[in-house]
Amino acid sequence: MPDPTPGLGGLADLDFASITPAEFAALVKKLSGKEIAELMRGDLRTRVLAEIFARMVRQFRPESAGSLRALIRWEVLGDPAVVYETTIADGACTVREGRSDAEPRVTLTLRDAEFLRLVSGNGSPVTMFMTRKLKVGGDIGLASGLTRLFDIPKA
Repeated sequence: MPDPTPGLGGLADLDFASITPAEFAALVKKLSGKEIAELMRGDLRTRVLAEIFARMVRQFRPESAGSLRALIRWEVLGDPAVVYETTIADGACTVREGRSDAEPRVTLTLRDAEFLRLVSGNGSPVTMFMTRKLKVGGDIGLASGLTRLFDIPKA
């Protein structure tokens, strides 16, 4: 059976749950925007996004959150656009897929490639914001401090 993501070295066959955050960061660093677009299609995209958001719970730094209470809405634009919400409260982080009726404190909107680069430590959130690749709605101060709340790998 041919690789559904030609040129991506069999990434479609990887078990993303078994890849460490550092290994994932190194994989993302090697990919071009075009390769990420090829990767982020269909079932593979669903698997990758689900694993990334599941890891947010594990990579959360409660000691950095203090008494923070916030709903962060992530709008990842692609085919199709998906929404995940991260709730930080009482020193814990929970994640759910889909848009709730609750009002988020901040909404982050970005395309697949920028999202992967951001969560893998391969992209600067400030640069993405300044070049309009990352759109922030709501509490910009909270958005600017999100990276300190998670253990983000360095590629």
